[in-house]
Amino acid sequence: MNILSLDQQANVIGALTEGCSIRAVERLTGIHRDTIMRLGVRVGDGCAALHDRLMRDLHVNLLEFDEVWSFIGKKQKRIGPNDLREIGDCYIFTALSATHKAIVSYQIGKRNGANANAFAMDVRQRILGRPQISSDGFSPYVDAIERAFGSEVDYGQIVKVYAGEPGPDTARRYSPGIVVDVRKALIAGAPDRKRSARHSSNGQTYRSGCNAAG
Repeated sequence: MNILSLDQQANVIGALTEGCSIRAVERLTGIHRDTIMRLGVRVGDGCAALHDRLMRDLHVNLLEFDEVWSFIGKKQKRIGPNDLREIGDCYIFTALSATHKAIVSYQIGKRNGANANAFAMDVRQRILGRPQISSDGFSPYVDAIERAFGSEVDYGQIVKVYAGEPGPDTARRYSPGIVVDVRKALIAGAPDRKRSARHSSNGQTYRSGCNAAG
């Protein structure tokens, strides 16, 4: 079995974290792609274990929930009836500490209610006190955060509206269109500010006193 030196391992992991593909790393380092993948899995498992151990009992006041899109094997629109359930669109749910710029929690899977619930529960187990959470308009977050935090949370959604949405090119483009409106919705917490009101300022629309964002 080929044993890579520490410098070789560092070069491989460094190239992967910079966004190089496995085949590109193979060309750059001369190391076979199977070895690169085994090393990536081993280092990834170690990083996951370290993160799970260190990210506990945290005092985090501001959290930002978001999802990073990717795909496994092929994009969702090319999925066939005989493909595995894991194939297709895949998302990384992330909880970012806005002040510390640290990933407190993450969940990998389909963008659905089950993963939103698991993600919110994991966040709750890692932080202390009552946080303030903001997210996009993904509707399963509303129930997931309520299940995980109950009344011990201040939660709002920020929904961006893009030019030409919806449209025939929406599902095919790699980057979103021009933002034409930003809507803020108070979902939970701060009951003294929870009034039915709507006003615009600097091109942004603010809404409060509602249960979900569009």
